[in-house]
Amino acid sequence: MTLTRRQAVLAAAALPFAACSAEPEPAAAQAPAKETRPLLTRAIPSTGEQIPAVGLGTWQAFDIGPADPDWGQAREALKTFFDGGGRVVDSSPMYGRAEAAIGALAAELGIAEPLFLATKVWTRGRSQGIAQMEQSLALLKVAKLDLMQVHNLLDLETHLATLAEWKAAGRVRLVGATHYTEGAYDALEAAMRRHDLDFIQINYSVAEPDSEERILPLARERGMAVLVNRPFAGGDVFSRVRRLPLPAWAAELEAASWAQILLKFVLAHPAVTCAIPGTRNPRHVADNLGAGAGPLPDAAQRRRIVEAVRAA
Repeated sequence: MTLTRRQAVLAAAALPFAACSAEPEPAAAQAPAKETRPLLTRAIPSTGEQIPAVGLGTWQAFDIGPADPDWGQAREALKTFFDGGGRVVDSSPMYGRAEAAIGALAAELGIAEPLFLATKVWTRGRSQGIAQMEQSLALLKVAKLDLMQVHNLLDLETHLATLAEWKAAGRVRLVGATHYTEGAYDALEAAMRRHDLDFIQINYSVAEPDSEERILPLARERGMAVLVNRPFAGGDVFSRVRRLPLPAWAAELEAASWAQILLKFVLAHPAVTCAIPGTRNPRHVADNLGAGAGPLPDAAQRRRIVEAVRAA
């Protein structure tokens, strides 16, 4: 794990409404698997559509423009993601230039149509929400969005009413709501019981497992797909395990890195549809995708992962 990226991720603490999809890098000494294997897919309950279980978050990582020196790296990261079988890309208007970057890069690579593009509305009021969503469609260069989410539940009722109209008109296919912190679970649970959402997005990891108690079981009960942000807990997990050698039992999971072990822990929960770690490093994109191949941990193996992180 590079310190520079970890420091960038920890800057999330200054953003009270961030969904926090950016994640620190896997340990540099652990190379991703070279072979390409089919990615695990999961069904969206409301439609039956299968999507790859490892996606790509864009917070911080894609807040760049074509003139920035890292533009080429971002292009290669998106290409690596797509070529490796990834499809789900998550963004938000509050992620700076990320929507515009994904829109431009996907168009340049000719992959916009097969991507599963998700973004968010993050403002108050019907007219402001409509204007922001129109802008998101323009920046992403699409006429129809796969998933629009109400970011951090902000003005939820207003935006869901608008999104019901947009869904009926074919402007968005699926609708959801997001948050990233345990303090919002009561409000999210209430929203999940009140509304027929296609998706929720929530934090979940070895270090932040509390959504296991109510949110994830309720998503299964209500037939809602789950996007997981902060699958590495925004840096906390890597700060514990980055200096540890890969345990021998990682071979049981066909995991080539700590990143893959931690993502496999997340994906092993039956309510999780897709995890969205954020990076623009092509190497780490490939490594993250590796978590979607091979076996997932059973209950005993999940306990072993938790114990390893706690003991680190």
